[in-house]
Amino acid sequence: MAEATRRLPGVQPLGGYHEWLARDEAYAGQMALRDRLVAERRGDVIAAMPGSEAAVTELYDEVLYFLGGRDGFGWSETGCMRPDGVEVRLDETDPLGTLARLVQQDLCVLEKPEGASEHVLTAAILCFPASWTLAEKIGRPLSVIHDPVAPYTDRMAARVQRLFDHLRGDTPLWRQNALIYADPALYQPRTLASPREERTEGGFLRSERQTLLRLLETKAIVFSIHTYVVPLAALAREQRAGLASVERAG
Repeated sequence: MAEATRRLPGVQPLGGYHEWLARDEAYAGQMALRDRLVAERRGDVIAAMPGSEAAVTELYDEVLYFLGGRDGFGWSETGCMRPDGVEVRLDETDPLGTLARLVQQDLCVLEKPEGASEHVLTAAILCFPASWTLAEKIGRPLSVIHDPVAPYTDRMAARVQRLFDHLRGDTPLWRQNALIYADPALYQPRTLASPREERTEGGFLRSERQTLLRLLETKAIVFSIHTYVVPLAALAREQRAGLASVERAG
């Protein structure tokens, strides 16, 4: 694993399974938006390829198992009361639609077809796209998914694929990125024909906490994305306050 991740910036083992799907103070607001997107734009934010059913079912069971041990969730035979007081019906016939309304994270399922050289995106919940669209990526292999990303060279693609091939079920991984955005909206799809311009200036920091978890039965890999958007002015104020307190302590 060390060799596979050696030149992949920021990738490291997760502190433990209990850290897989985090919940933060933005939960209620983000979940309200997810509810609307699932109701009004389901075809844009949820997709699954034929043949992905087993992996999606295992993901559904895995997430419910994980949430079963989390504070704030109330359970009945047919539903789950979220921490924000909204009840979600547990529907095994609509696993992705159900999960989209329970957790803040977007969830992408990647599987490696027999004889293939790369993992393929076979199913996904993508309510908070950061300048990409699910319709253009579903059913595509890793190298095609990352094709517009400048640092994603052939060598990088090979290292990422080795990481996926050797990811252990008992060692989930995580990384975090950071981008400058002018628009704080969480739902920001973009097509390949209209790519986002790289920014060094803007009012908001958009950051994704990304995790990789291998499902034990189907061996599919779940790529989860927890999105944070913070005004840069607020970060600057916090930084100044921190420096001031250090100076006072000194």
